[in-house]
Amino acid sequence: MKKLHKASSLLLSFTLLASVAAACGSPNEEGTTNGGNTNTAAETSTPEASEGVSKEGFPIVSEPITLTMMSQDVGVADWNKMPVLQEMEKLSGIKLEFQNAPLDSFATKKNLVFASGDLPDMFYAADLKPAEQVTYGTQGVLIPLEKYIDEGYAPNIKKIFDDHPDIRESFTTPDGHIYALPTVDLAAVWYRGPLWYNGKFLNALGASEPKTTDELYTYLKRVKEEDPNGNGKKDEIPLTSVKLDDLRMYFLGFWGIYNEVYYADKEGKVHYTPQEEGYKSYLTFLNRLWNEELLDHEAFSQTDEQKKAKGKNNQVALFSDWHPYFTLGGEPSEEHPLMTPVKSEIAGSPVYGKHPGISANGTFAITSSNPNPEATMRWVDYLYSYEGATLFNQGPENLLWKYKNKETHEKEWLPVPGGGDREEYRGTITPNYGILTPGMSSSELSVGLRNEFDEWIDKQNAEKLTPIAKAPFRNVYLTNEEQTEASALLSDLDTYVKQMEAKFVTGQESLSNWDKYVEQIKKMGGDRIAELYQSAYDR
Repeated sequence: MKKLHKASSLLLSFTLLASVAAACGSPNEEGTTNGGNTNTAAETSTPEASEGVSKEGFPIVSEPITLTMMSQDVGVADWNKMPVLQEMEKLSGIKLEFQNAPLDSFATKKNLVFASGDLPDMFYAADLKPAEQVTYGTQGVLIPLEKYIDEGYAPNIKKIFDDHPDIRESFTTPDGHIYALPTVDLAAVWYRGPLWYNGKFLNALGASEPKTTDELYTYLKRVKEEDPNGNGKKDEIPLTSVKLDDLRMYFLGFWGIYNEVYYADKEGKVHYTPQEEGYKSYLTFLNRLWNEELLDHEAFSQTDEQKKAKGKNNQVALFSDWHPYFTLGGEPSEEHPLMTPVKSEIAGSPVYGKHPGISANGTFAITSSNPNPEATMRWVDYLYSYEGATLFNQGPENLLWKYKNKETHEKEWLPVPGGGDREEYRGTITPNYGILTPGMSSSELSVGLRNEFDEWIDKQNAEKLTPIAKAPFRNVYLTNEEQTEASALLSDLDTYVKQMEAKFVTGQESLSNWDKYVEQIKKMGGDRIAELYQSAYDR
């Protein structure tokens, strides 16, 4: 496994855009609450450091050790040659051997690793779902982390937990343990890259941003028929996607839905999305776009790279990406506006499912195979400090940046070595590129580095998304029995829903069969999923 990809630049670019993320603390191993005393507890009652492992400073270990790490690999660079990881090895005394898997097959590889018992010492960018944390935690495959956090091996994580008890609570399973660590970014707005308009097309058509689903349809129709790229060909693609995964959640908000699987509405009622009337309206709209060739007919087969090639060829009018220039090419600019979510016939629409400030899934875990969990916890804790977050998100000092004023943490960018795109170069020096990784994001990280484009993004978010935004669902854990039931139900439901979504959108299945579809969903446990997560939400 080696590298990291751009699509998820999310919390990476956000690392430069976000604001302070000191986080939470509360239930301890027995389920009681430590309140604000964590530092004192660590000082007064913690045992001595594990032999050969320091609780503060570098190196972490008195003698070098080697540990294995499994992560996702987006194929940008060899992790063994990344300056960030080389620097971390020098600082810590811990050498890592990487057992990475490609991004698109990581979930499968991870499942095989769990099934085989041939475990790495740690998982990084692990995308550990709550069900996996509960299942493999209670089985003893993943070890509880709170002991090491509370005994002084993770002072930065401890401070975050103490400052934000809800974060600790959100990652404490029903048995009172913490089996995985989140990404913390309390200023984050986006779950995924949002949707963007090609500003050149808007200008060529003399169009303003659509405000309703009807206006959106009309605009996409004009793109198809009026040659906004001016090449005399009807080669424009009004809306493109990769398997709908990049637009689904954003579009569902047009019909009052906050998330694509389950969500809690403003009154706290939990819904299973694929059986909601709003979901039917979403399918109906996309089917209309498909039938009139307003939705890319390669949407279910193309790769992200193929989608981007169309953007760089100035063929695409509306698309999802972390930033518009990632798809359209060129430099960061204010030319291509963030899409304003549009209103539908559903009362209270549109809405936007906002990032809750922590990752929904665990990004880091230590396995039972790890011979030195104390040293491993010290290693990952560094990523939750200012210095560690700077190293892993921006690279070593004097490579892409340097301090303008170290006391105030003000930085300035340096020229990209060899020229080229800064973000692409960053992907060659750090694993924190294109995947969701452990650590924290803070506005302090980007002092002096923010530019006009960053400020414009903040303004677009404040104007278009934040006023209608709500986190879809609080991080919750089901009991073991509930989790077993939910996992089995969702495994079958997710497969069926994805298949039927494609069939409904492409017309292979008529939407006149919606009632039969819902009946099947209910037989497969759609209502039960809502009940299970309602119980967890209420608890």
